[in-house]
Amino acid sequence: MGSWALVVPREEVDRLDGTHVFAAPHPRLAAHVLSYTAQDFRQYERRTWRIAPLGVITLAIDFETPIRRLESGMVLPFSSVAGLRDRPMVIEESPGHSRGISIGLTPLGAFSLLGLPLKEIANTNVGLTELLGVRGRVLTEELAETRGWAARFRLLDERFTEWLSDGHALDAPVFGAWRHLENTGGRVRIDRLADQIGWTRQHLNLRFREQIGLSLKTAGRVARLRHAAVLMTGGLSLAEIAAVAGYADQAHLNRDFRALTGCTPTEYRRKW
Repeated sequence: MGSWALVVPREEVDRLDGTHVFAAPHPRLAAHVLSYTAQDFRQYERRTWRIAPLGVITLAIDFETPIRRLESGMVLPFSSVAGLRDRPMVIEESPGHSRGISIGLTPLGAFSLLGLPLKEIANTNVGLTELLGVRGRVLTEELAETRGWAARFRLLDERFTEWLSDGHALDAPVFGAWRHLENTGGRVRIDRLADQIGWTRQHLNLRFREQIGLSLKTAGRVARLRHAAVLMTGGLSLAEIAAVAGYADQAHLNRDFRALTGCTPTEYRRKW
């Protein structure tokens, strides 16, 4: 299940009546597209999903889906894009058949594909056709008409290769800052990062927030959370995880986990 299992509770997925298929995009897309997850399942009761914010923009292509609502009461659009988040996303899903593909995008991939500042979709969900227009509608139809998940994944590789080849690009310093945060698990001082890039701290943070959707400090917290979440799949204690991931102590880990995911590290570890 890979990193996808860090975002949606494994114990919830295991209870579903259906199948999930996971695939990696073609290596040429590695900087832009992280994962493909196909789902075809039926649920017979209302279910609540809690989705952790781990630095991924999610593009959901629905072939069939029950009604899904956020805590605010907003009904999610049929096929949608979820921007980067600094809080958990809680979705209530009605009984019904869910069939489609979820695609994990990096900020570089999302910025290139969507052609807009990612601050416009941060902490929110926007309809796929609202962002991609005819391309989004045609892609959904093509995927629905293609037989077999493997063939659908190949079609996605082809379309993304075509679309991303002439897409928009993040400012090089912004992309460099994001990659540095990811590579270090958020363990970096923003003033030093700005000095390395050659921009003032204020200018870097402004451009970063506009193009990525989160502030540098928040993006660093999410990167550190993701590092800690990966470590939780192993045998380290929470105190050891806190030290390795760069938290001041286990209490700091507990506070950040609860603030960003809505649950404690112990609860997260048990469910995921």
